[in-house]
Amino acid sequence: MPQPQIRFRPLSVLVLICGFALQVTHLPAQDAFPKGEVTKHTFDQSKIFPGTVREYSVYVPKQYDPAHPACVYVCQDGVQYKAPEVFDELIAKKEIPVLIGIFVTPGLVKATSDQALPRFNRSFEYDGLGDNYARFLIEEILPLVENQKTSDGREINLSPRGNDRCIAGASSGAIAAFTAAWERPDAFRRVFSTIGTYVGLRGGNVYPTLIRKYEPKPLRIFLQDGSADQNIYGGDWWMANQEMERSLTFAGYEVNHAWGDGGHNGKHATEIFPDAMRWIWKDWQTEIKAGRGSPQLQDILLPGEEWKLVSEGHKFTEGPAVNAQGEVFFNDVPESKTYKVGLDGKISTFLSDTKRGDGQAFGPDGRLYAVAGGADQIVAYDAAGKATVIADGFRGNDLVVRHDGSVYVTNPGWNGTDPSQVWYISPKGEKKVVDTGLKFSNGLCVSPDQSLLYVADSRTHWVFSYQIQPDGSLAHKQKYFHLHVPDTAEDSGADGIRVDRDGRVYVATRMGLQVCDQPGRVNCIIPTPNGKVSNLTFGGPEHNVIFATCGDKVYQRKVKVKGAPSYLPPNKPGNPRL
Repeated sequence: MPQPQIRFRPLSVLVLICGFALQVTHLPAQDAFPKGEVTKHTFDQSKIFPGTVREYSVYVPKQYDPAHPACVYVCQDGVQYKAPEVFDELIAKKEIPVLIGIFVTPGLVKATSDQALPRFNRSFEYDGLGDNYARFLIEEILPLVENQKTSDGREINLSPRGNDRCIAGASSGAIAAFTAAWERPDAFRRVFSTIGTYVGLRGGNVYPTLIRKYEPKPLRIFLQDGSADQNIYGGDWWMANQEMERSLTFAGYEVNHAWGDGGHNGKHATEIFPDAMRWIWKDWQTEIKAGRGSPQLQDILLPGEEWKLVSEGHKFTEGPAVNAQGEVFFNDVPESKTYKVGLDGKISTFLSDTKRGDGQAFGPDGRLYAVAGGADQIVAYDAAGKATVIADGFRGNDLVVRHDGSVYVTNPGWNGTDPSQVWYISPKGEKKVVDTGLKFSNGLCVSPDQSLLYVADSRTHWVFSYQIQPDGSLAHKQKYFHLHVPDTAEDSGADGIRVDRDGRVYVATRMGLQVCDQPGRVNCIIPTPNGKVSNLTFGGPEHNVIFATCGDKVYQRKVKVKGAPSYLPPNKPGNPRL
């Protein structure tokens, strides 16, 4: 539950954590507890941060037994919070599990001469978003530690479970810790963050917004900061940490905090560290669960319903489409094959040669309309798989078929010199270009009432909205849906789009399914299991199962809402909540 604000005095302070009060004082003499071993090492072979050299230290408690994988504590900027001494006491008292501490300093690229500066990698590694730093720890540092032995010959055996791992840090090291857990909760689920740099240095200021929108991750987070923390060009640390706590609470995370009146230093954090560790590791053998998420997510997702694998082993899946029975069809584009997912979940081959079939959708006549990219054609397949050419002369990407039988197709301008276009094909087969000017027109769909056309521009962060005119032309073009872009990319990668009957717009992006309301705002983000998604559709007899094409795999997830396939008669949703 939300924790009250707490103010601390140095040296001896009253702490309220998880609803109970206790006095925190200096630790007893450390000779009272078995003393662990701390060794120092150097690492200069990173492939993720090439050219860097750094030091790291490893703490191994006296009680460690290689026969039992140890829990893990990783900290940025080397040893902080007097952690080895604290661990000696808490492990001896069995208040935290036996753990191995790994204290890593930021990388440095050495100068080429004494007349040049080295490259200081701390901000690049710590403040930047994305999974690079998590991968550095998981793929390089942790395996390196496991290849070492203690001075008495014990091998290092680290638990691989995220539930058994805590990651910590101060300032930029704190946001590095949070980012590692945010990106890889499979590897780190416990976070201790002090005077965290959740401000605008390298994009960390977006976290309070993303936390509110993303489907929650299974994390437990402890935040510390003081009201005298720095307020400089990048932002206000004190306010940013409070905003993080409020966002985490809003999204239902297991979060605790300790607010004081200190500045940008480690004094307060060191004082509360023992009790923070007790809270971080409480009931440590019980799996940390994800929170409930925002009301917008709760309106869509069903409790207990997770993503399930439908099919795998493909090269690149695209074009999910649903027929009136609720069966779903998808393409493996490089293999030129179309597969059908039966209502019983069984996969069968529907077409063996699609000529690089890409986007597709069912029409009101029951036929499967598809882009045959390898033949520069738009074709329609009957139930037996017999093809009829609807239009040709351009290489399409994705398409939508309205209830009246008209078709809209995107032609991105594949070679970079041809214009990006949107084509209209009338029910009589007449074709014309109805829009140009997007950077890379991609997925598209119509609103539930079929009065608006939505088109994704993959190389921007926009989905465009147009009003459909009686003759099929488009009017009132607007950069309408504002999408989030990951810090590791230049654009949203917006691809396939679908709508539900309430008017929400689901866009497949680099960050997952971004769900927008009718006014064009991302309300929530639903990631997929493998972090990829090119397209989606609502399948099943009730159209209440999302099928997502995700690289070499296809996943499904049952939801509360129902899709609005464009072959159905138009329906008018209620007015959006503003």
